[in-house]
Amino acid sequence: MFKIVIIDDERQVLQGMKRVIPWEELEAEWVGEAMDGEQGLELIRETQPDIVLTDIYMPVMNGLEMIEKLRHEHFQGKIIILSGYSDFEYARHALRLNVHDYLSKPVTVQTIREVLQSAISKVEQENMKRYELAELEKKLMLYEPFVVKEWLKSVATGVGNLSLENMKEITSYKRKWENNKHAVIGLQIIKNAAGSDARLTDSNGTRFSVQRIVHELLQEERLESEIIELHSHQIILWLHLDHSLTCEKAILHLRTFGKKMIQRMEAELELTISVGIGAVKNHWQEIADSTEEAFYALSTQGSVALSGFNLFEFKNRGEDADGLKNRDQLIRPIQFYQQLVEAIRHSQEKAAYETIQEYIDRMQMQGVVSPSLLHRLGTEIWGILSYSLYDVGIFLDEIFPKINLKKEMAVIQTPEDFKKWLMNKIEEICGNRQWNENLKHKQAVDFMIQYIHEHFSENITLNDLANQVYISRNYLSQIFKKATGVSFNQYLTQVRMEKAKAMILEGKYLIYEIAEKVGFKNVPYFSTLFKKHTGLNPTELVK
Repeated sequence: MFKIVIIDDERQVLQGMKRVIPWEELEAEWVGEAMDGEQGLELIRETQPDIVLTDIYMPVMNGLEMIEKLRHEHFQGKIIILSGYSDFEYARHALRLNVHDYLSKPVTVQTIREVLQSAISKVEQENMKRYELAELEKKLMLYEPFVVKEWLKSVATGVGNLSLENMKEITSYKRKWENNKHAVIGLQIIKNAAGSDARLTDSNGTRFSVQRIVHELLQEERLESEIIELHSHQIILWLHLDHSLTCEKAILHLRTFGKKMIQRMEAELELTISVGIGAVKNHWQEIADSTEEAFYALSTQGSVALSGFNLFEFKNRGEDADGLKNRDQLIRPIQFYQQLVEAIRHSQEKAAYETIQEYIDRMQMQGVVSPSLLHRLGTEIWGILSYSLYDVGIFLDEIFPKINLKKEMAVIQTPEDFKKWLMNKIEEICGNRQWNENLKHKQAVDFMIQYIHEHFSENITLNDLANQVYISRNYLSQIFKKATGVSFNQYLTQVRMEKAKAMILEGKYLIYEIAEKVGFKNVPYFSTLFKKHTGLNPTELVK
């Protein structure tokens, strides 16, 4: 119901207006009346009406003075002046005060109805706009971690929106980084416990475990870092190093850290990983170069940093077999892969084709067009696409059941061959009938996973998240289990237990405090779940 107050110093007018306004038709209600501006001001402050009908000439405080005070207090309601005088100066003053309408007495019932309908329509529009803005603010707060995460990936890869300068968290990141040197370690998962290709067998649980181990090592080494998932089987570790460190000492430190990661992944997860180390940079805005260097070292298996380990280091060693003469001519394949994957994930075929064409043009301009480089790019892209599409429930093996990648690569001899081959594959992928539905599912599951990691200490339910992504609870449950291999509740418990384990090892909190911090008020129940998950009681882990 829309609330209306009437202010006039003539009681006959007050009674007449109350009688002639079609309250039910307008879905409106009378919430009060006053006979001077001062009483009217108090009434409006108390009732916060949607619409005010007021006279101008009144004792104690006139209508215009009252309206000025209301506007100074940011009153949002609609004001309609109903005056016995048609004074141009008063009307102009009322216009400056953003009055909805100015009527001269006497006024017909039809006119009153039309003016009130117009005011109510305006109130509805403004209410809807305020509601939409409030909802947008809520969404922005909810999605802020995603925005920051994507910004970090943009800086590390040189792809995407780098212009979110005014965001509070981003500003604090940049301020903190000013006094650091920076370098990237590229981590690539090669094989799982069964010895099979990890690109298509890695689950969300494995990714989480990999990142947990990286977090633990970073804490042990007291290293500041951003962990950025690139293509699920590839991770960027953007390290912020003490500015007083020489580049030589920094690289030695990174080699030791890389070795520990390789050993820990093998020992705890039975995962084989490769590690590439990019050059140390003096400023964070150069970090995309270090990313390219780290993954270039990985893809070419360049300079071996430590004998006996899959640990490779970028070296500017002059011209190599593919014609790369120096670091400045590195043609940024990571940036290319990232742009291509983003375009395909959003079903933007045209953008994908433009990305391919631009990359081919750069290769030709730099003379980097050897068949061996094209074959390596094709093989790497196929692996990245396989994993990226597997993440959204699309299997390249099903779309291309008879593909012989080695044979197809052998035919590619020129950049034009490479472009034609890749564009044909993308056209077939984006034309696949499962694509749009699976993309929606992937986005929903990504949102759920991120939300769980951000709100694991709260009482979150599948029903809450179903309302957020506009998918029914039961269907969302099926989608989530298909994507992660576990139910929503199992995944939430797994995250909580991993977070609890990290806090216990940190040694800052008592067990009951940790239980509360991960969403459990019942400590014995928490301990039972913890033992089921880790094989140990929380107190045993402390020892």
